[in-house]
Amino acid sequence: MRVLFYGTPEFALPTLEALLAHHEVVTAVTQPDRPAGRGQKTGAPPVKRRAEEARVPVLQPARLRDPGWPERLAACRPDVAVVVAFGQILTRAVLDVPARGSINVHASLLPRYRGAAPIAWAIARGESVTGVTTFQMDPGMDTGPMLLRESTPIGPDETAGELAARLSEIGARVLLRTLGELDALTPMAQDDAAATMAPRLRKEDGWLRWSESARSLADRVRAMNPWPGAATMTPAGRVIVWRATAEPGSDAVAVPGTLVLGVDGAVAVATGDGRLRPILVQPESRKAVAWEDFLRGARLGPGARFTEIQS
Repeated sequence: MRVLFYGTPEFALPTLEALLAHHEVVTAVTQPDRPAGRGQKTGAPPVKRRAEEARVPVLQPARLRDPGWPERLAACRPDVAVVVAFGQILTRAVLDVPARGSINVHASLLPRYRGAAPIAWAIARGESVTGVTTFQMDPGMDTGPMLLRESTPIGPDETAGELAARLSEIGARVLLRTLGELDALTPMAQDDAAATMAPRLRKEDGWLRWSESARSLADRVRAMNPWPGAATMTPAGRVIVWRATAEPGSDAVAVPGTLVLGVDGAVAVATGDGRLRPILVQPESRKAVAWEDFLRGARLGPGARFTEIQS
């Protein structure tokens, strides 16, 4: 099939690769080049770089809602559009350009976790299973009728970045099946009553609140890795916790956020229920280090207190 591909980040690349191998990608539509990194140098999105390598024409609209885009896209004569983490809402006029509609590859088991950050929120909310859904797009936020779904367990220590890498490969596989079986598939309406939302992440979503349970905090640490990081204030300044594990135990006399001795005499942080033992942390403007090395360098031990970041 002639495929019009919409996508921007690394997550979209496995699906693009699969389409390049099995279909004809007539054009790749991606976000404009933007500044990134410490130097704020303007860089091309991963999808643009790969499409150019494959000699696929690239379009980078600032706003697909602007007049003229449906006509410009129609000139590509696509049979179908495939959308993977593109980053813009597509209007009805744009969605209707391909003769066989527009199909989205979404990193959740819809109707759960509709929105921009389904992987992070599934982990943050303690889910043990997630997956990928392909669906026929409509103008709503991930509300269109479903085509295929594939589930996968979430590892107990798996971060959002690690899970995204796995789901991106699953998504490519499910998308190829979807296109191959498109004539035989019966789209299934989503149950709106069962829907949950996964809004775009903000830095504040990573702020650790020590009154919560250790399990919930460990899940948030995993969910906010690689962005924006799970942050807390310490006597040595702001620190991001990149890896951590929840430990059982009661510290009834310890205020949540207080450093205490945990399992095997290791220093952990008292929470509202149990203890959180950081594993890898990153002091502000420094490299990530092992928890024990941070404590040694900051001269912190039992009795010191971590506090929540205030907006």
